[in-house]
Amino acid sequence: MEKLLYLDNAATTKTAPEVVQAMLPYFTELYGNPSSVYSFAAKNKTAVMKQKEMIAEAIGAKENEIYFTAGGTEADNWALKATAEAYESKGRHIITSKMEHHAVLHTCEYLEKKGFEVTYLDVDEFGMVRLDELEKAIRPDTILISIMFANNEIGTVQPIKEIGKIAKDHGVLFHTDAVQAFGHMPIDVNECHIDMLSASAHKLNGPKGIGCLYIRTGVKIRSFIHGGAQERRRRAGTENVPGIIGFGAAVERAMKTLEERTEKERMLRDYLIEKIEKEIPYCRLNGHRTERLSNNVNFSFQFIEGESLLIMLDMKGICASSGSACTSGSLDPSHVLLAIGLPHEIAHGSLRISLNEEFETEDMDYVVETLREIVANLRKMSPLYEDFMKKAEGK
Repeated sequence: MEKLLYLDNAATTKTAPEVVQAMLPYFTELYGNPSSVYSFAAKNKTAVMKQKEMIAEAIGAKENEIYFTAGGTEADNWALKATAEAYESKGRHIITSKMEHHAVLHTCEYLEKKGFEVTYLDVDEFGMVRLDELEKAIRPDTILISIMFANNEIGTVQPIKEIGKIAKDHGVLFHTDAVQAFGHMPIDVNECHIDMLSASAHKLNGPKGIGCLYIRTGVKIRSFIHGGAQERRRRAGTENVPGIIGFGAAVERAMKTLEERTEKERMLRDYLIEKIEKEIPYCRLNGHRTERLSNNVNFSFQFIEGESLLIMLDMKGICASSGSACTSGSLDPSHVLLAIGLPHEIAHGSLRISLNEEFETEDMDYVVETLREIVANLRKMSPLYEDFMKKAEGK
């Protein structure tokens, strides 16, 4: 394989060299347990608090509102399950959307088995939540709205500020899964009226296995993991100090480069979208054309299977995906693509490309050239495509 283009940055990103360097001393030199009382360990407690300050500043929060987790999935679970438990005396109704990450959807299914009622909002053809339908869905017993900031598959960015205002006006807590958005676009939890926010380090060139949940002061949700007194008695377990240091370093890097990095990604994204639409027929851009993550490109190609497309791209040194990495073993089409109204046969032919700022337009040219060739070859083997062309030619 002569060329390797890693175009699956929505699944995970490589850990930046400066992040690795920041982490290394905490494996072999500064290895003390932050909960210990002696000065050797106290240095680590100070370092952990510094990272919280940095992460909090990135979203306009306070240091004592950041709680470290093992990643975005834990943060989502914590936000939903603990809110349900803490506020069930007020009500047992939760609102979410049909295109959330499975960390939210499967948690909602779990809560339904516990007697909670969940409203799954439809979205429009671009994956946007309809604000009027959200407001209509709110009931006197609604305790939580959970809508993701930006979709991990099709890249659509939700009108979070408006959703947050609706939640606040109705006295309902608002949680957002910001795993894909955090570090990739500006976020202000106060401006957007966000009560809880989930984030994960490995989506922004940090290490895997570390994330956080922002919990606004005054939100009375309880512990999710029980044990010791870590994280102000809300999340037990010895802190993952190297991971936390790496998370903080990744956030610092992301915020410093945010404007320049996302501008470069948007340029590449739009170049790639335009070139695919121009050179490959019978394709459909999924997600909102402009209100989308700067690095996300998602297309459906008619008359082909996405799995075959991915395998053949891999043989050409291109790493991409058909949707969320968490469901890569599933034969079912993406629930996100079905939610925006795509029929099964078109949803099955989907491709997600997620970029980073290190690529150039020449790389995008190679992607389109390779994609065009593979799609054409796959369609030659498709009876559906053959029938379609015969009808189009009037035969």
